[in-house]
Amino acid sequence: MTTNTKYIFVTGGVSSSLGKGIIAASLAKLLQAQGYRTTIQKLDPYINVDPGTLNPYEHGECYVTDDGAETDLDLGHYERFLNVPTSQSNNVTTGRIYQSVIEKERRGEFLGKTVQVIPHITDEIKERIQILGKSGDYDIVITEIGGTVGDIESLPYIEAVRQLRWDLGQDNAIVIHLTLIPFLSAAGELKTKPTQHSVKTLMESGVQADILVCRTEHELPEDLRRKLALFCNVREEAVIQSIDASTIYDVPNLMLEQGLDKVVLKKLNLESDTPDLTQWNQFLNRHKNPKGEVTIGLIGKYVELQDSYKSILEAFIHAGAENEVKVNVESVHSEFLTPKNAAGKLQHLDGVLVAPGFGERGIEGKIEAVRYVREHNIPFLGICLGMQMAVIEYSRNVLGLKDANSTEMDEQTQYPVIDLMESQKDITDKGGTMRLGAWDCELINGSIVQQVYGSNAVKERHRHRYEFNNAFKTQIEDAGMKATGFNPETGLVEIVEIPSHSWFVGVQYHPEYKSTVANPHPLFVAFVKAALNFKKDEKSVSMTQK
Repeated sequence: MTTNTKYIFVTGGVSSSLGKGIIAASLAKLLQAQGYRTTIQKLDPYINVDPGTLNPYEHGECYVTDDGAETDLDLGHYERFLNVPTSQSNNVTTGRIYQSVIEKERRGEFLGKTVQVIPHITDEIKERIQILGKSGDYDIVITEIGGTVGDIESLPYIEAVRQLRWDLGQDNAIVIHLTLIPFLSAAGELKTKPTQHSVKTLMESGVQADILVCRTEHELPEDLRRKLALFCNVREEAVIQSIDASTIYDVPNLMLEQGLDKVVLKKLNLESDTPDLTQWNQFLNRHKNPKGEVTIGLIGKYVELQDSYKSILEAFIHAGAENEVKVNVESVHSEFLTPKNAAGKLQHLDGVLVAPGFGERGIEGKIEAVRYVREHNIPFLGICLGMQMAVIEYSRNVLGLKDANSTEMDEQTQYPVIDLMESQKDITDKGGTMRLGAWDCELINGSIVQQVYGSNAVKERHRHRYEFNNAFKTQIEDAGMKATGFNPETGLVEIVEIPSHSWFVGVQYHPEYKSTVANPHPLFVAFVKAALNFKKDEKSVSMTQK
């Protein structure tokens, strides 16, 4: 444990897609595994206050924390690696920085001074960086700075880093610079020029990198490391190779082999030990050596971009390892799913997950997917909008309420089985106004979810405006779909099940946000197990028929 908090800044050069989040999370894992209380925060240079109003095609999924913050998807990586919840303080955007400074100016807190980028914006950034450190909960705070060094948007953050290093002293704050060493196949060699230019750009802002982490497809020879150390003003031991890995979960071990944690702790004047990665490596072993496999269909409308459903895909990796199977996720675009082609797209699957989302596009395809899996007894998990589609499908095709819909899609529907929450009806601003963060849920005894969780009460994260309409609850339950989870404060339905089905669960919340390497989410674990059992049953039926 340290007597004062140490700060590590992770910057990137050449490209913003080098994997700073994974490097930061992997380093944090190594430090945590040596007993240091470690957290990570992300500074995002865009002017949106948060990613809540961004299209998933723009910025990938929007991750949600327990305290209701809509954040960058990198916070999902931080939680999955560290198994420690993040909060509003772990994600800061330029929009939030400027909003805060402008609000202070309006309140007269600057005593009539001219408000400027330096010192007012940079002071605000420095304050946000140190909130977690000053809480007393952490020994080390790793701050990942989004974007690329040299971008106009990133300049205030880099300047704040320069000032903080001066304020805190070189033993208390260091800079890791992540950069690219491209391989030119025509010349058959690795090139260091992009890294040299990137480091030079950083130095022009008054910041000297202490450690270089070099993304590469090939091993870095010793002479190239020496060249980088010489040209970039770092020690040779501080030139760290980050070679492409088959899975992001390999990266902590790769960084351990490279000695990144030792170099970092030495520069921070802290003791280093051998990290205890026993549990981590047990997970990796199960993940890499599955004893079987299942194929799960992911029905969504943003399937072209994998990052749109990042937490769901990672939750399947965790659940697959727990069940010792490989989960093959097959994306199915809901916009192009119809009654005519549903069998061709879905009949071979061992399970189907209908994904969350907003808006009308692709809705009928999701409803069709639910109908097919319900009628063919295929294991089903519906998340948020996916749960709502299950309720609509059941209302239309089992209850006979042909016009049943959500008022999100059809405000004039005769049977609004999904409706806008009363508290949402007068809201005009879109950002940060949904039901967000962790909410209590009480489970019905004997239900699938009560057995899955092994508890009668859970707390799960939400991100939605529309809810199950309790006016239709009795009618729906009488027809065979049961409400098995409720919010105790509002009485709103959180979970629906079909007990007569092989495994059919829809949840209003987002279980994927809480799945980590150390604690795979029980709903995903149970869903994958149900898919595996379904596959075995299908095989045995097929063999019997032969």
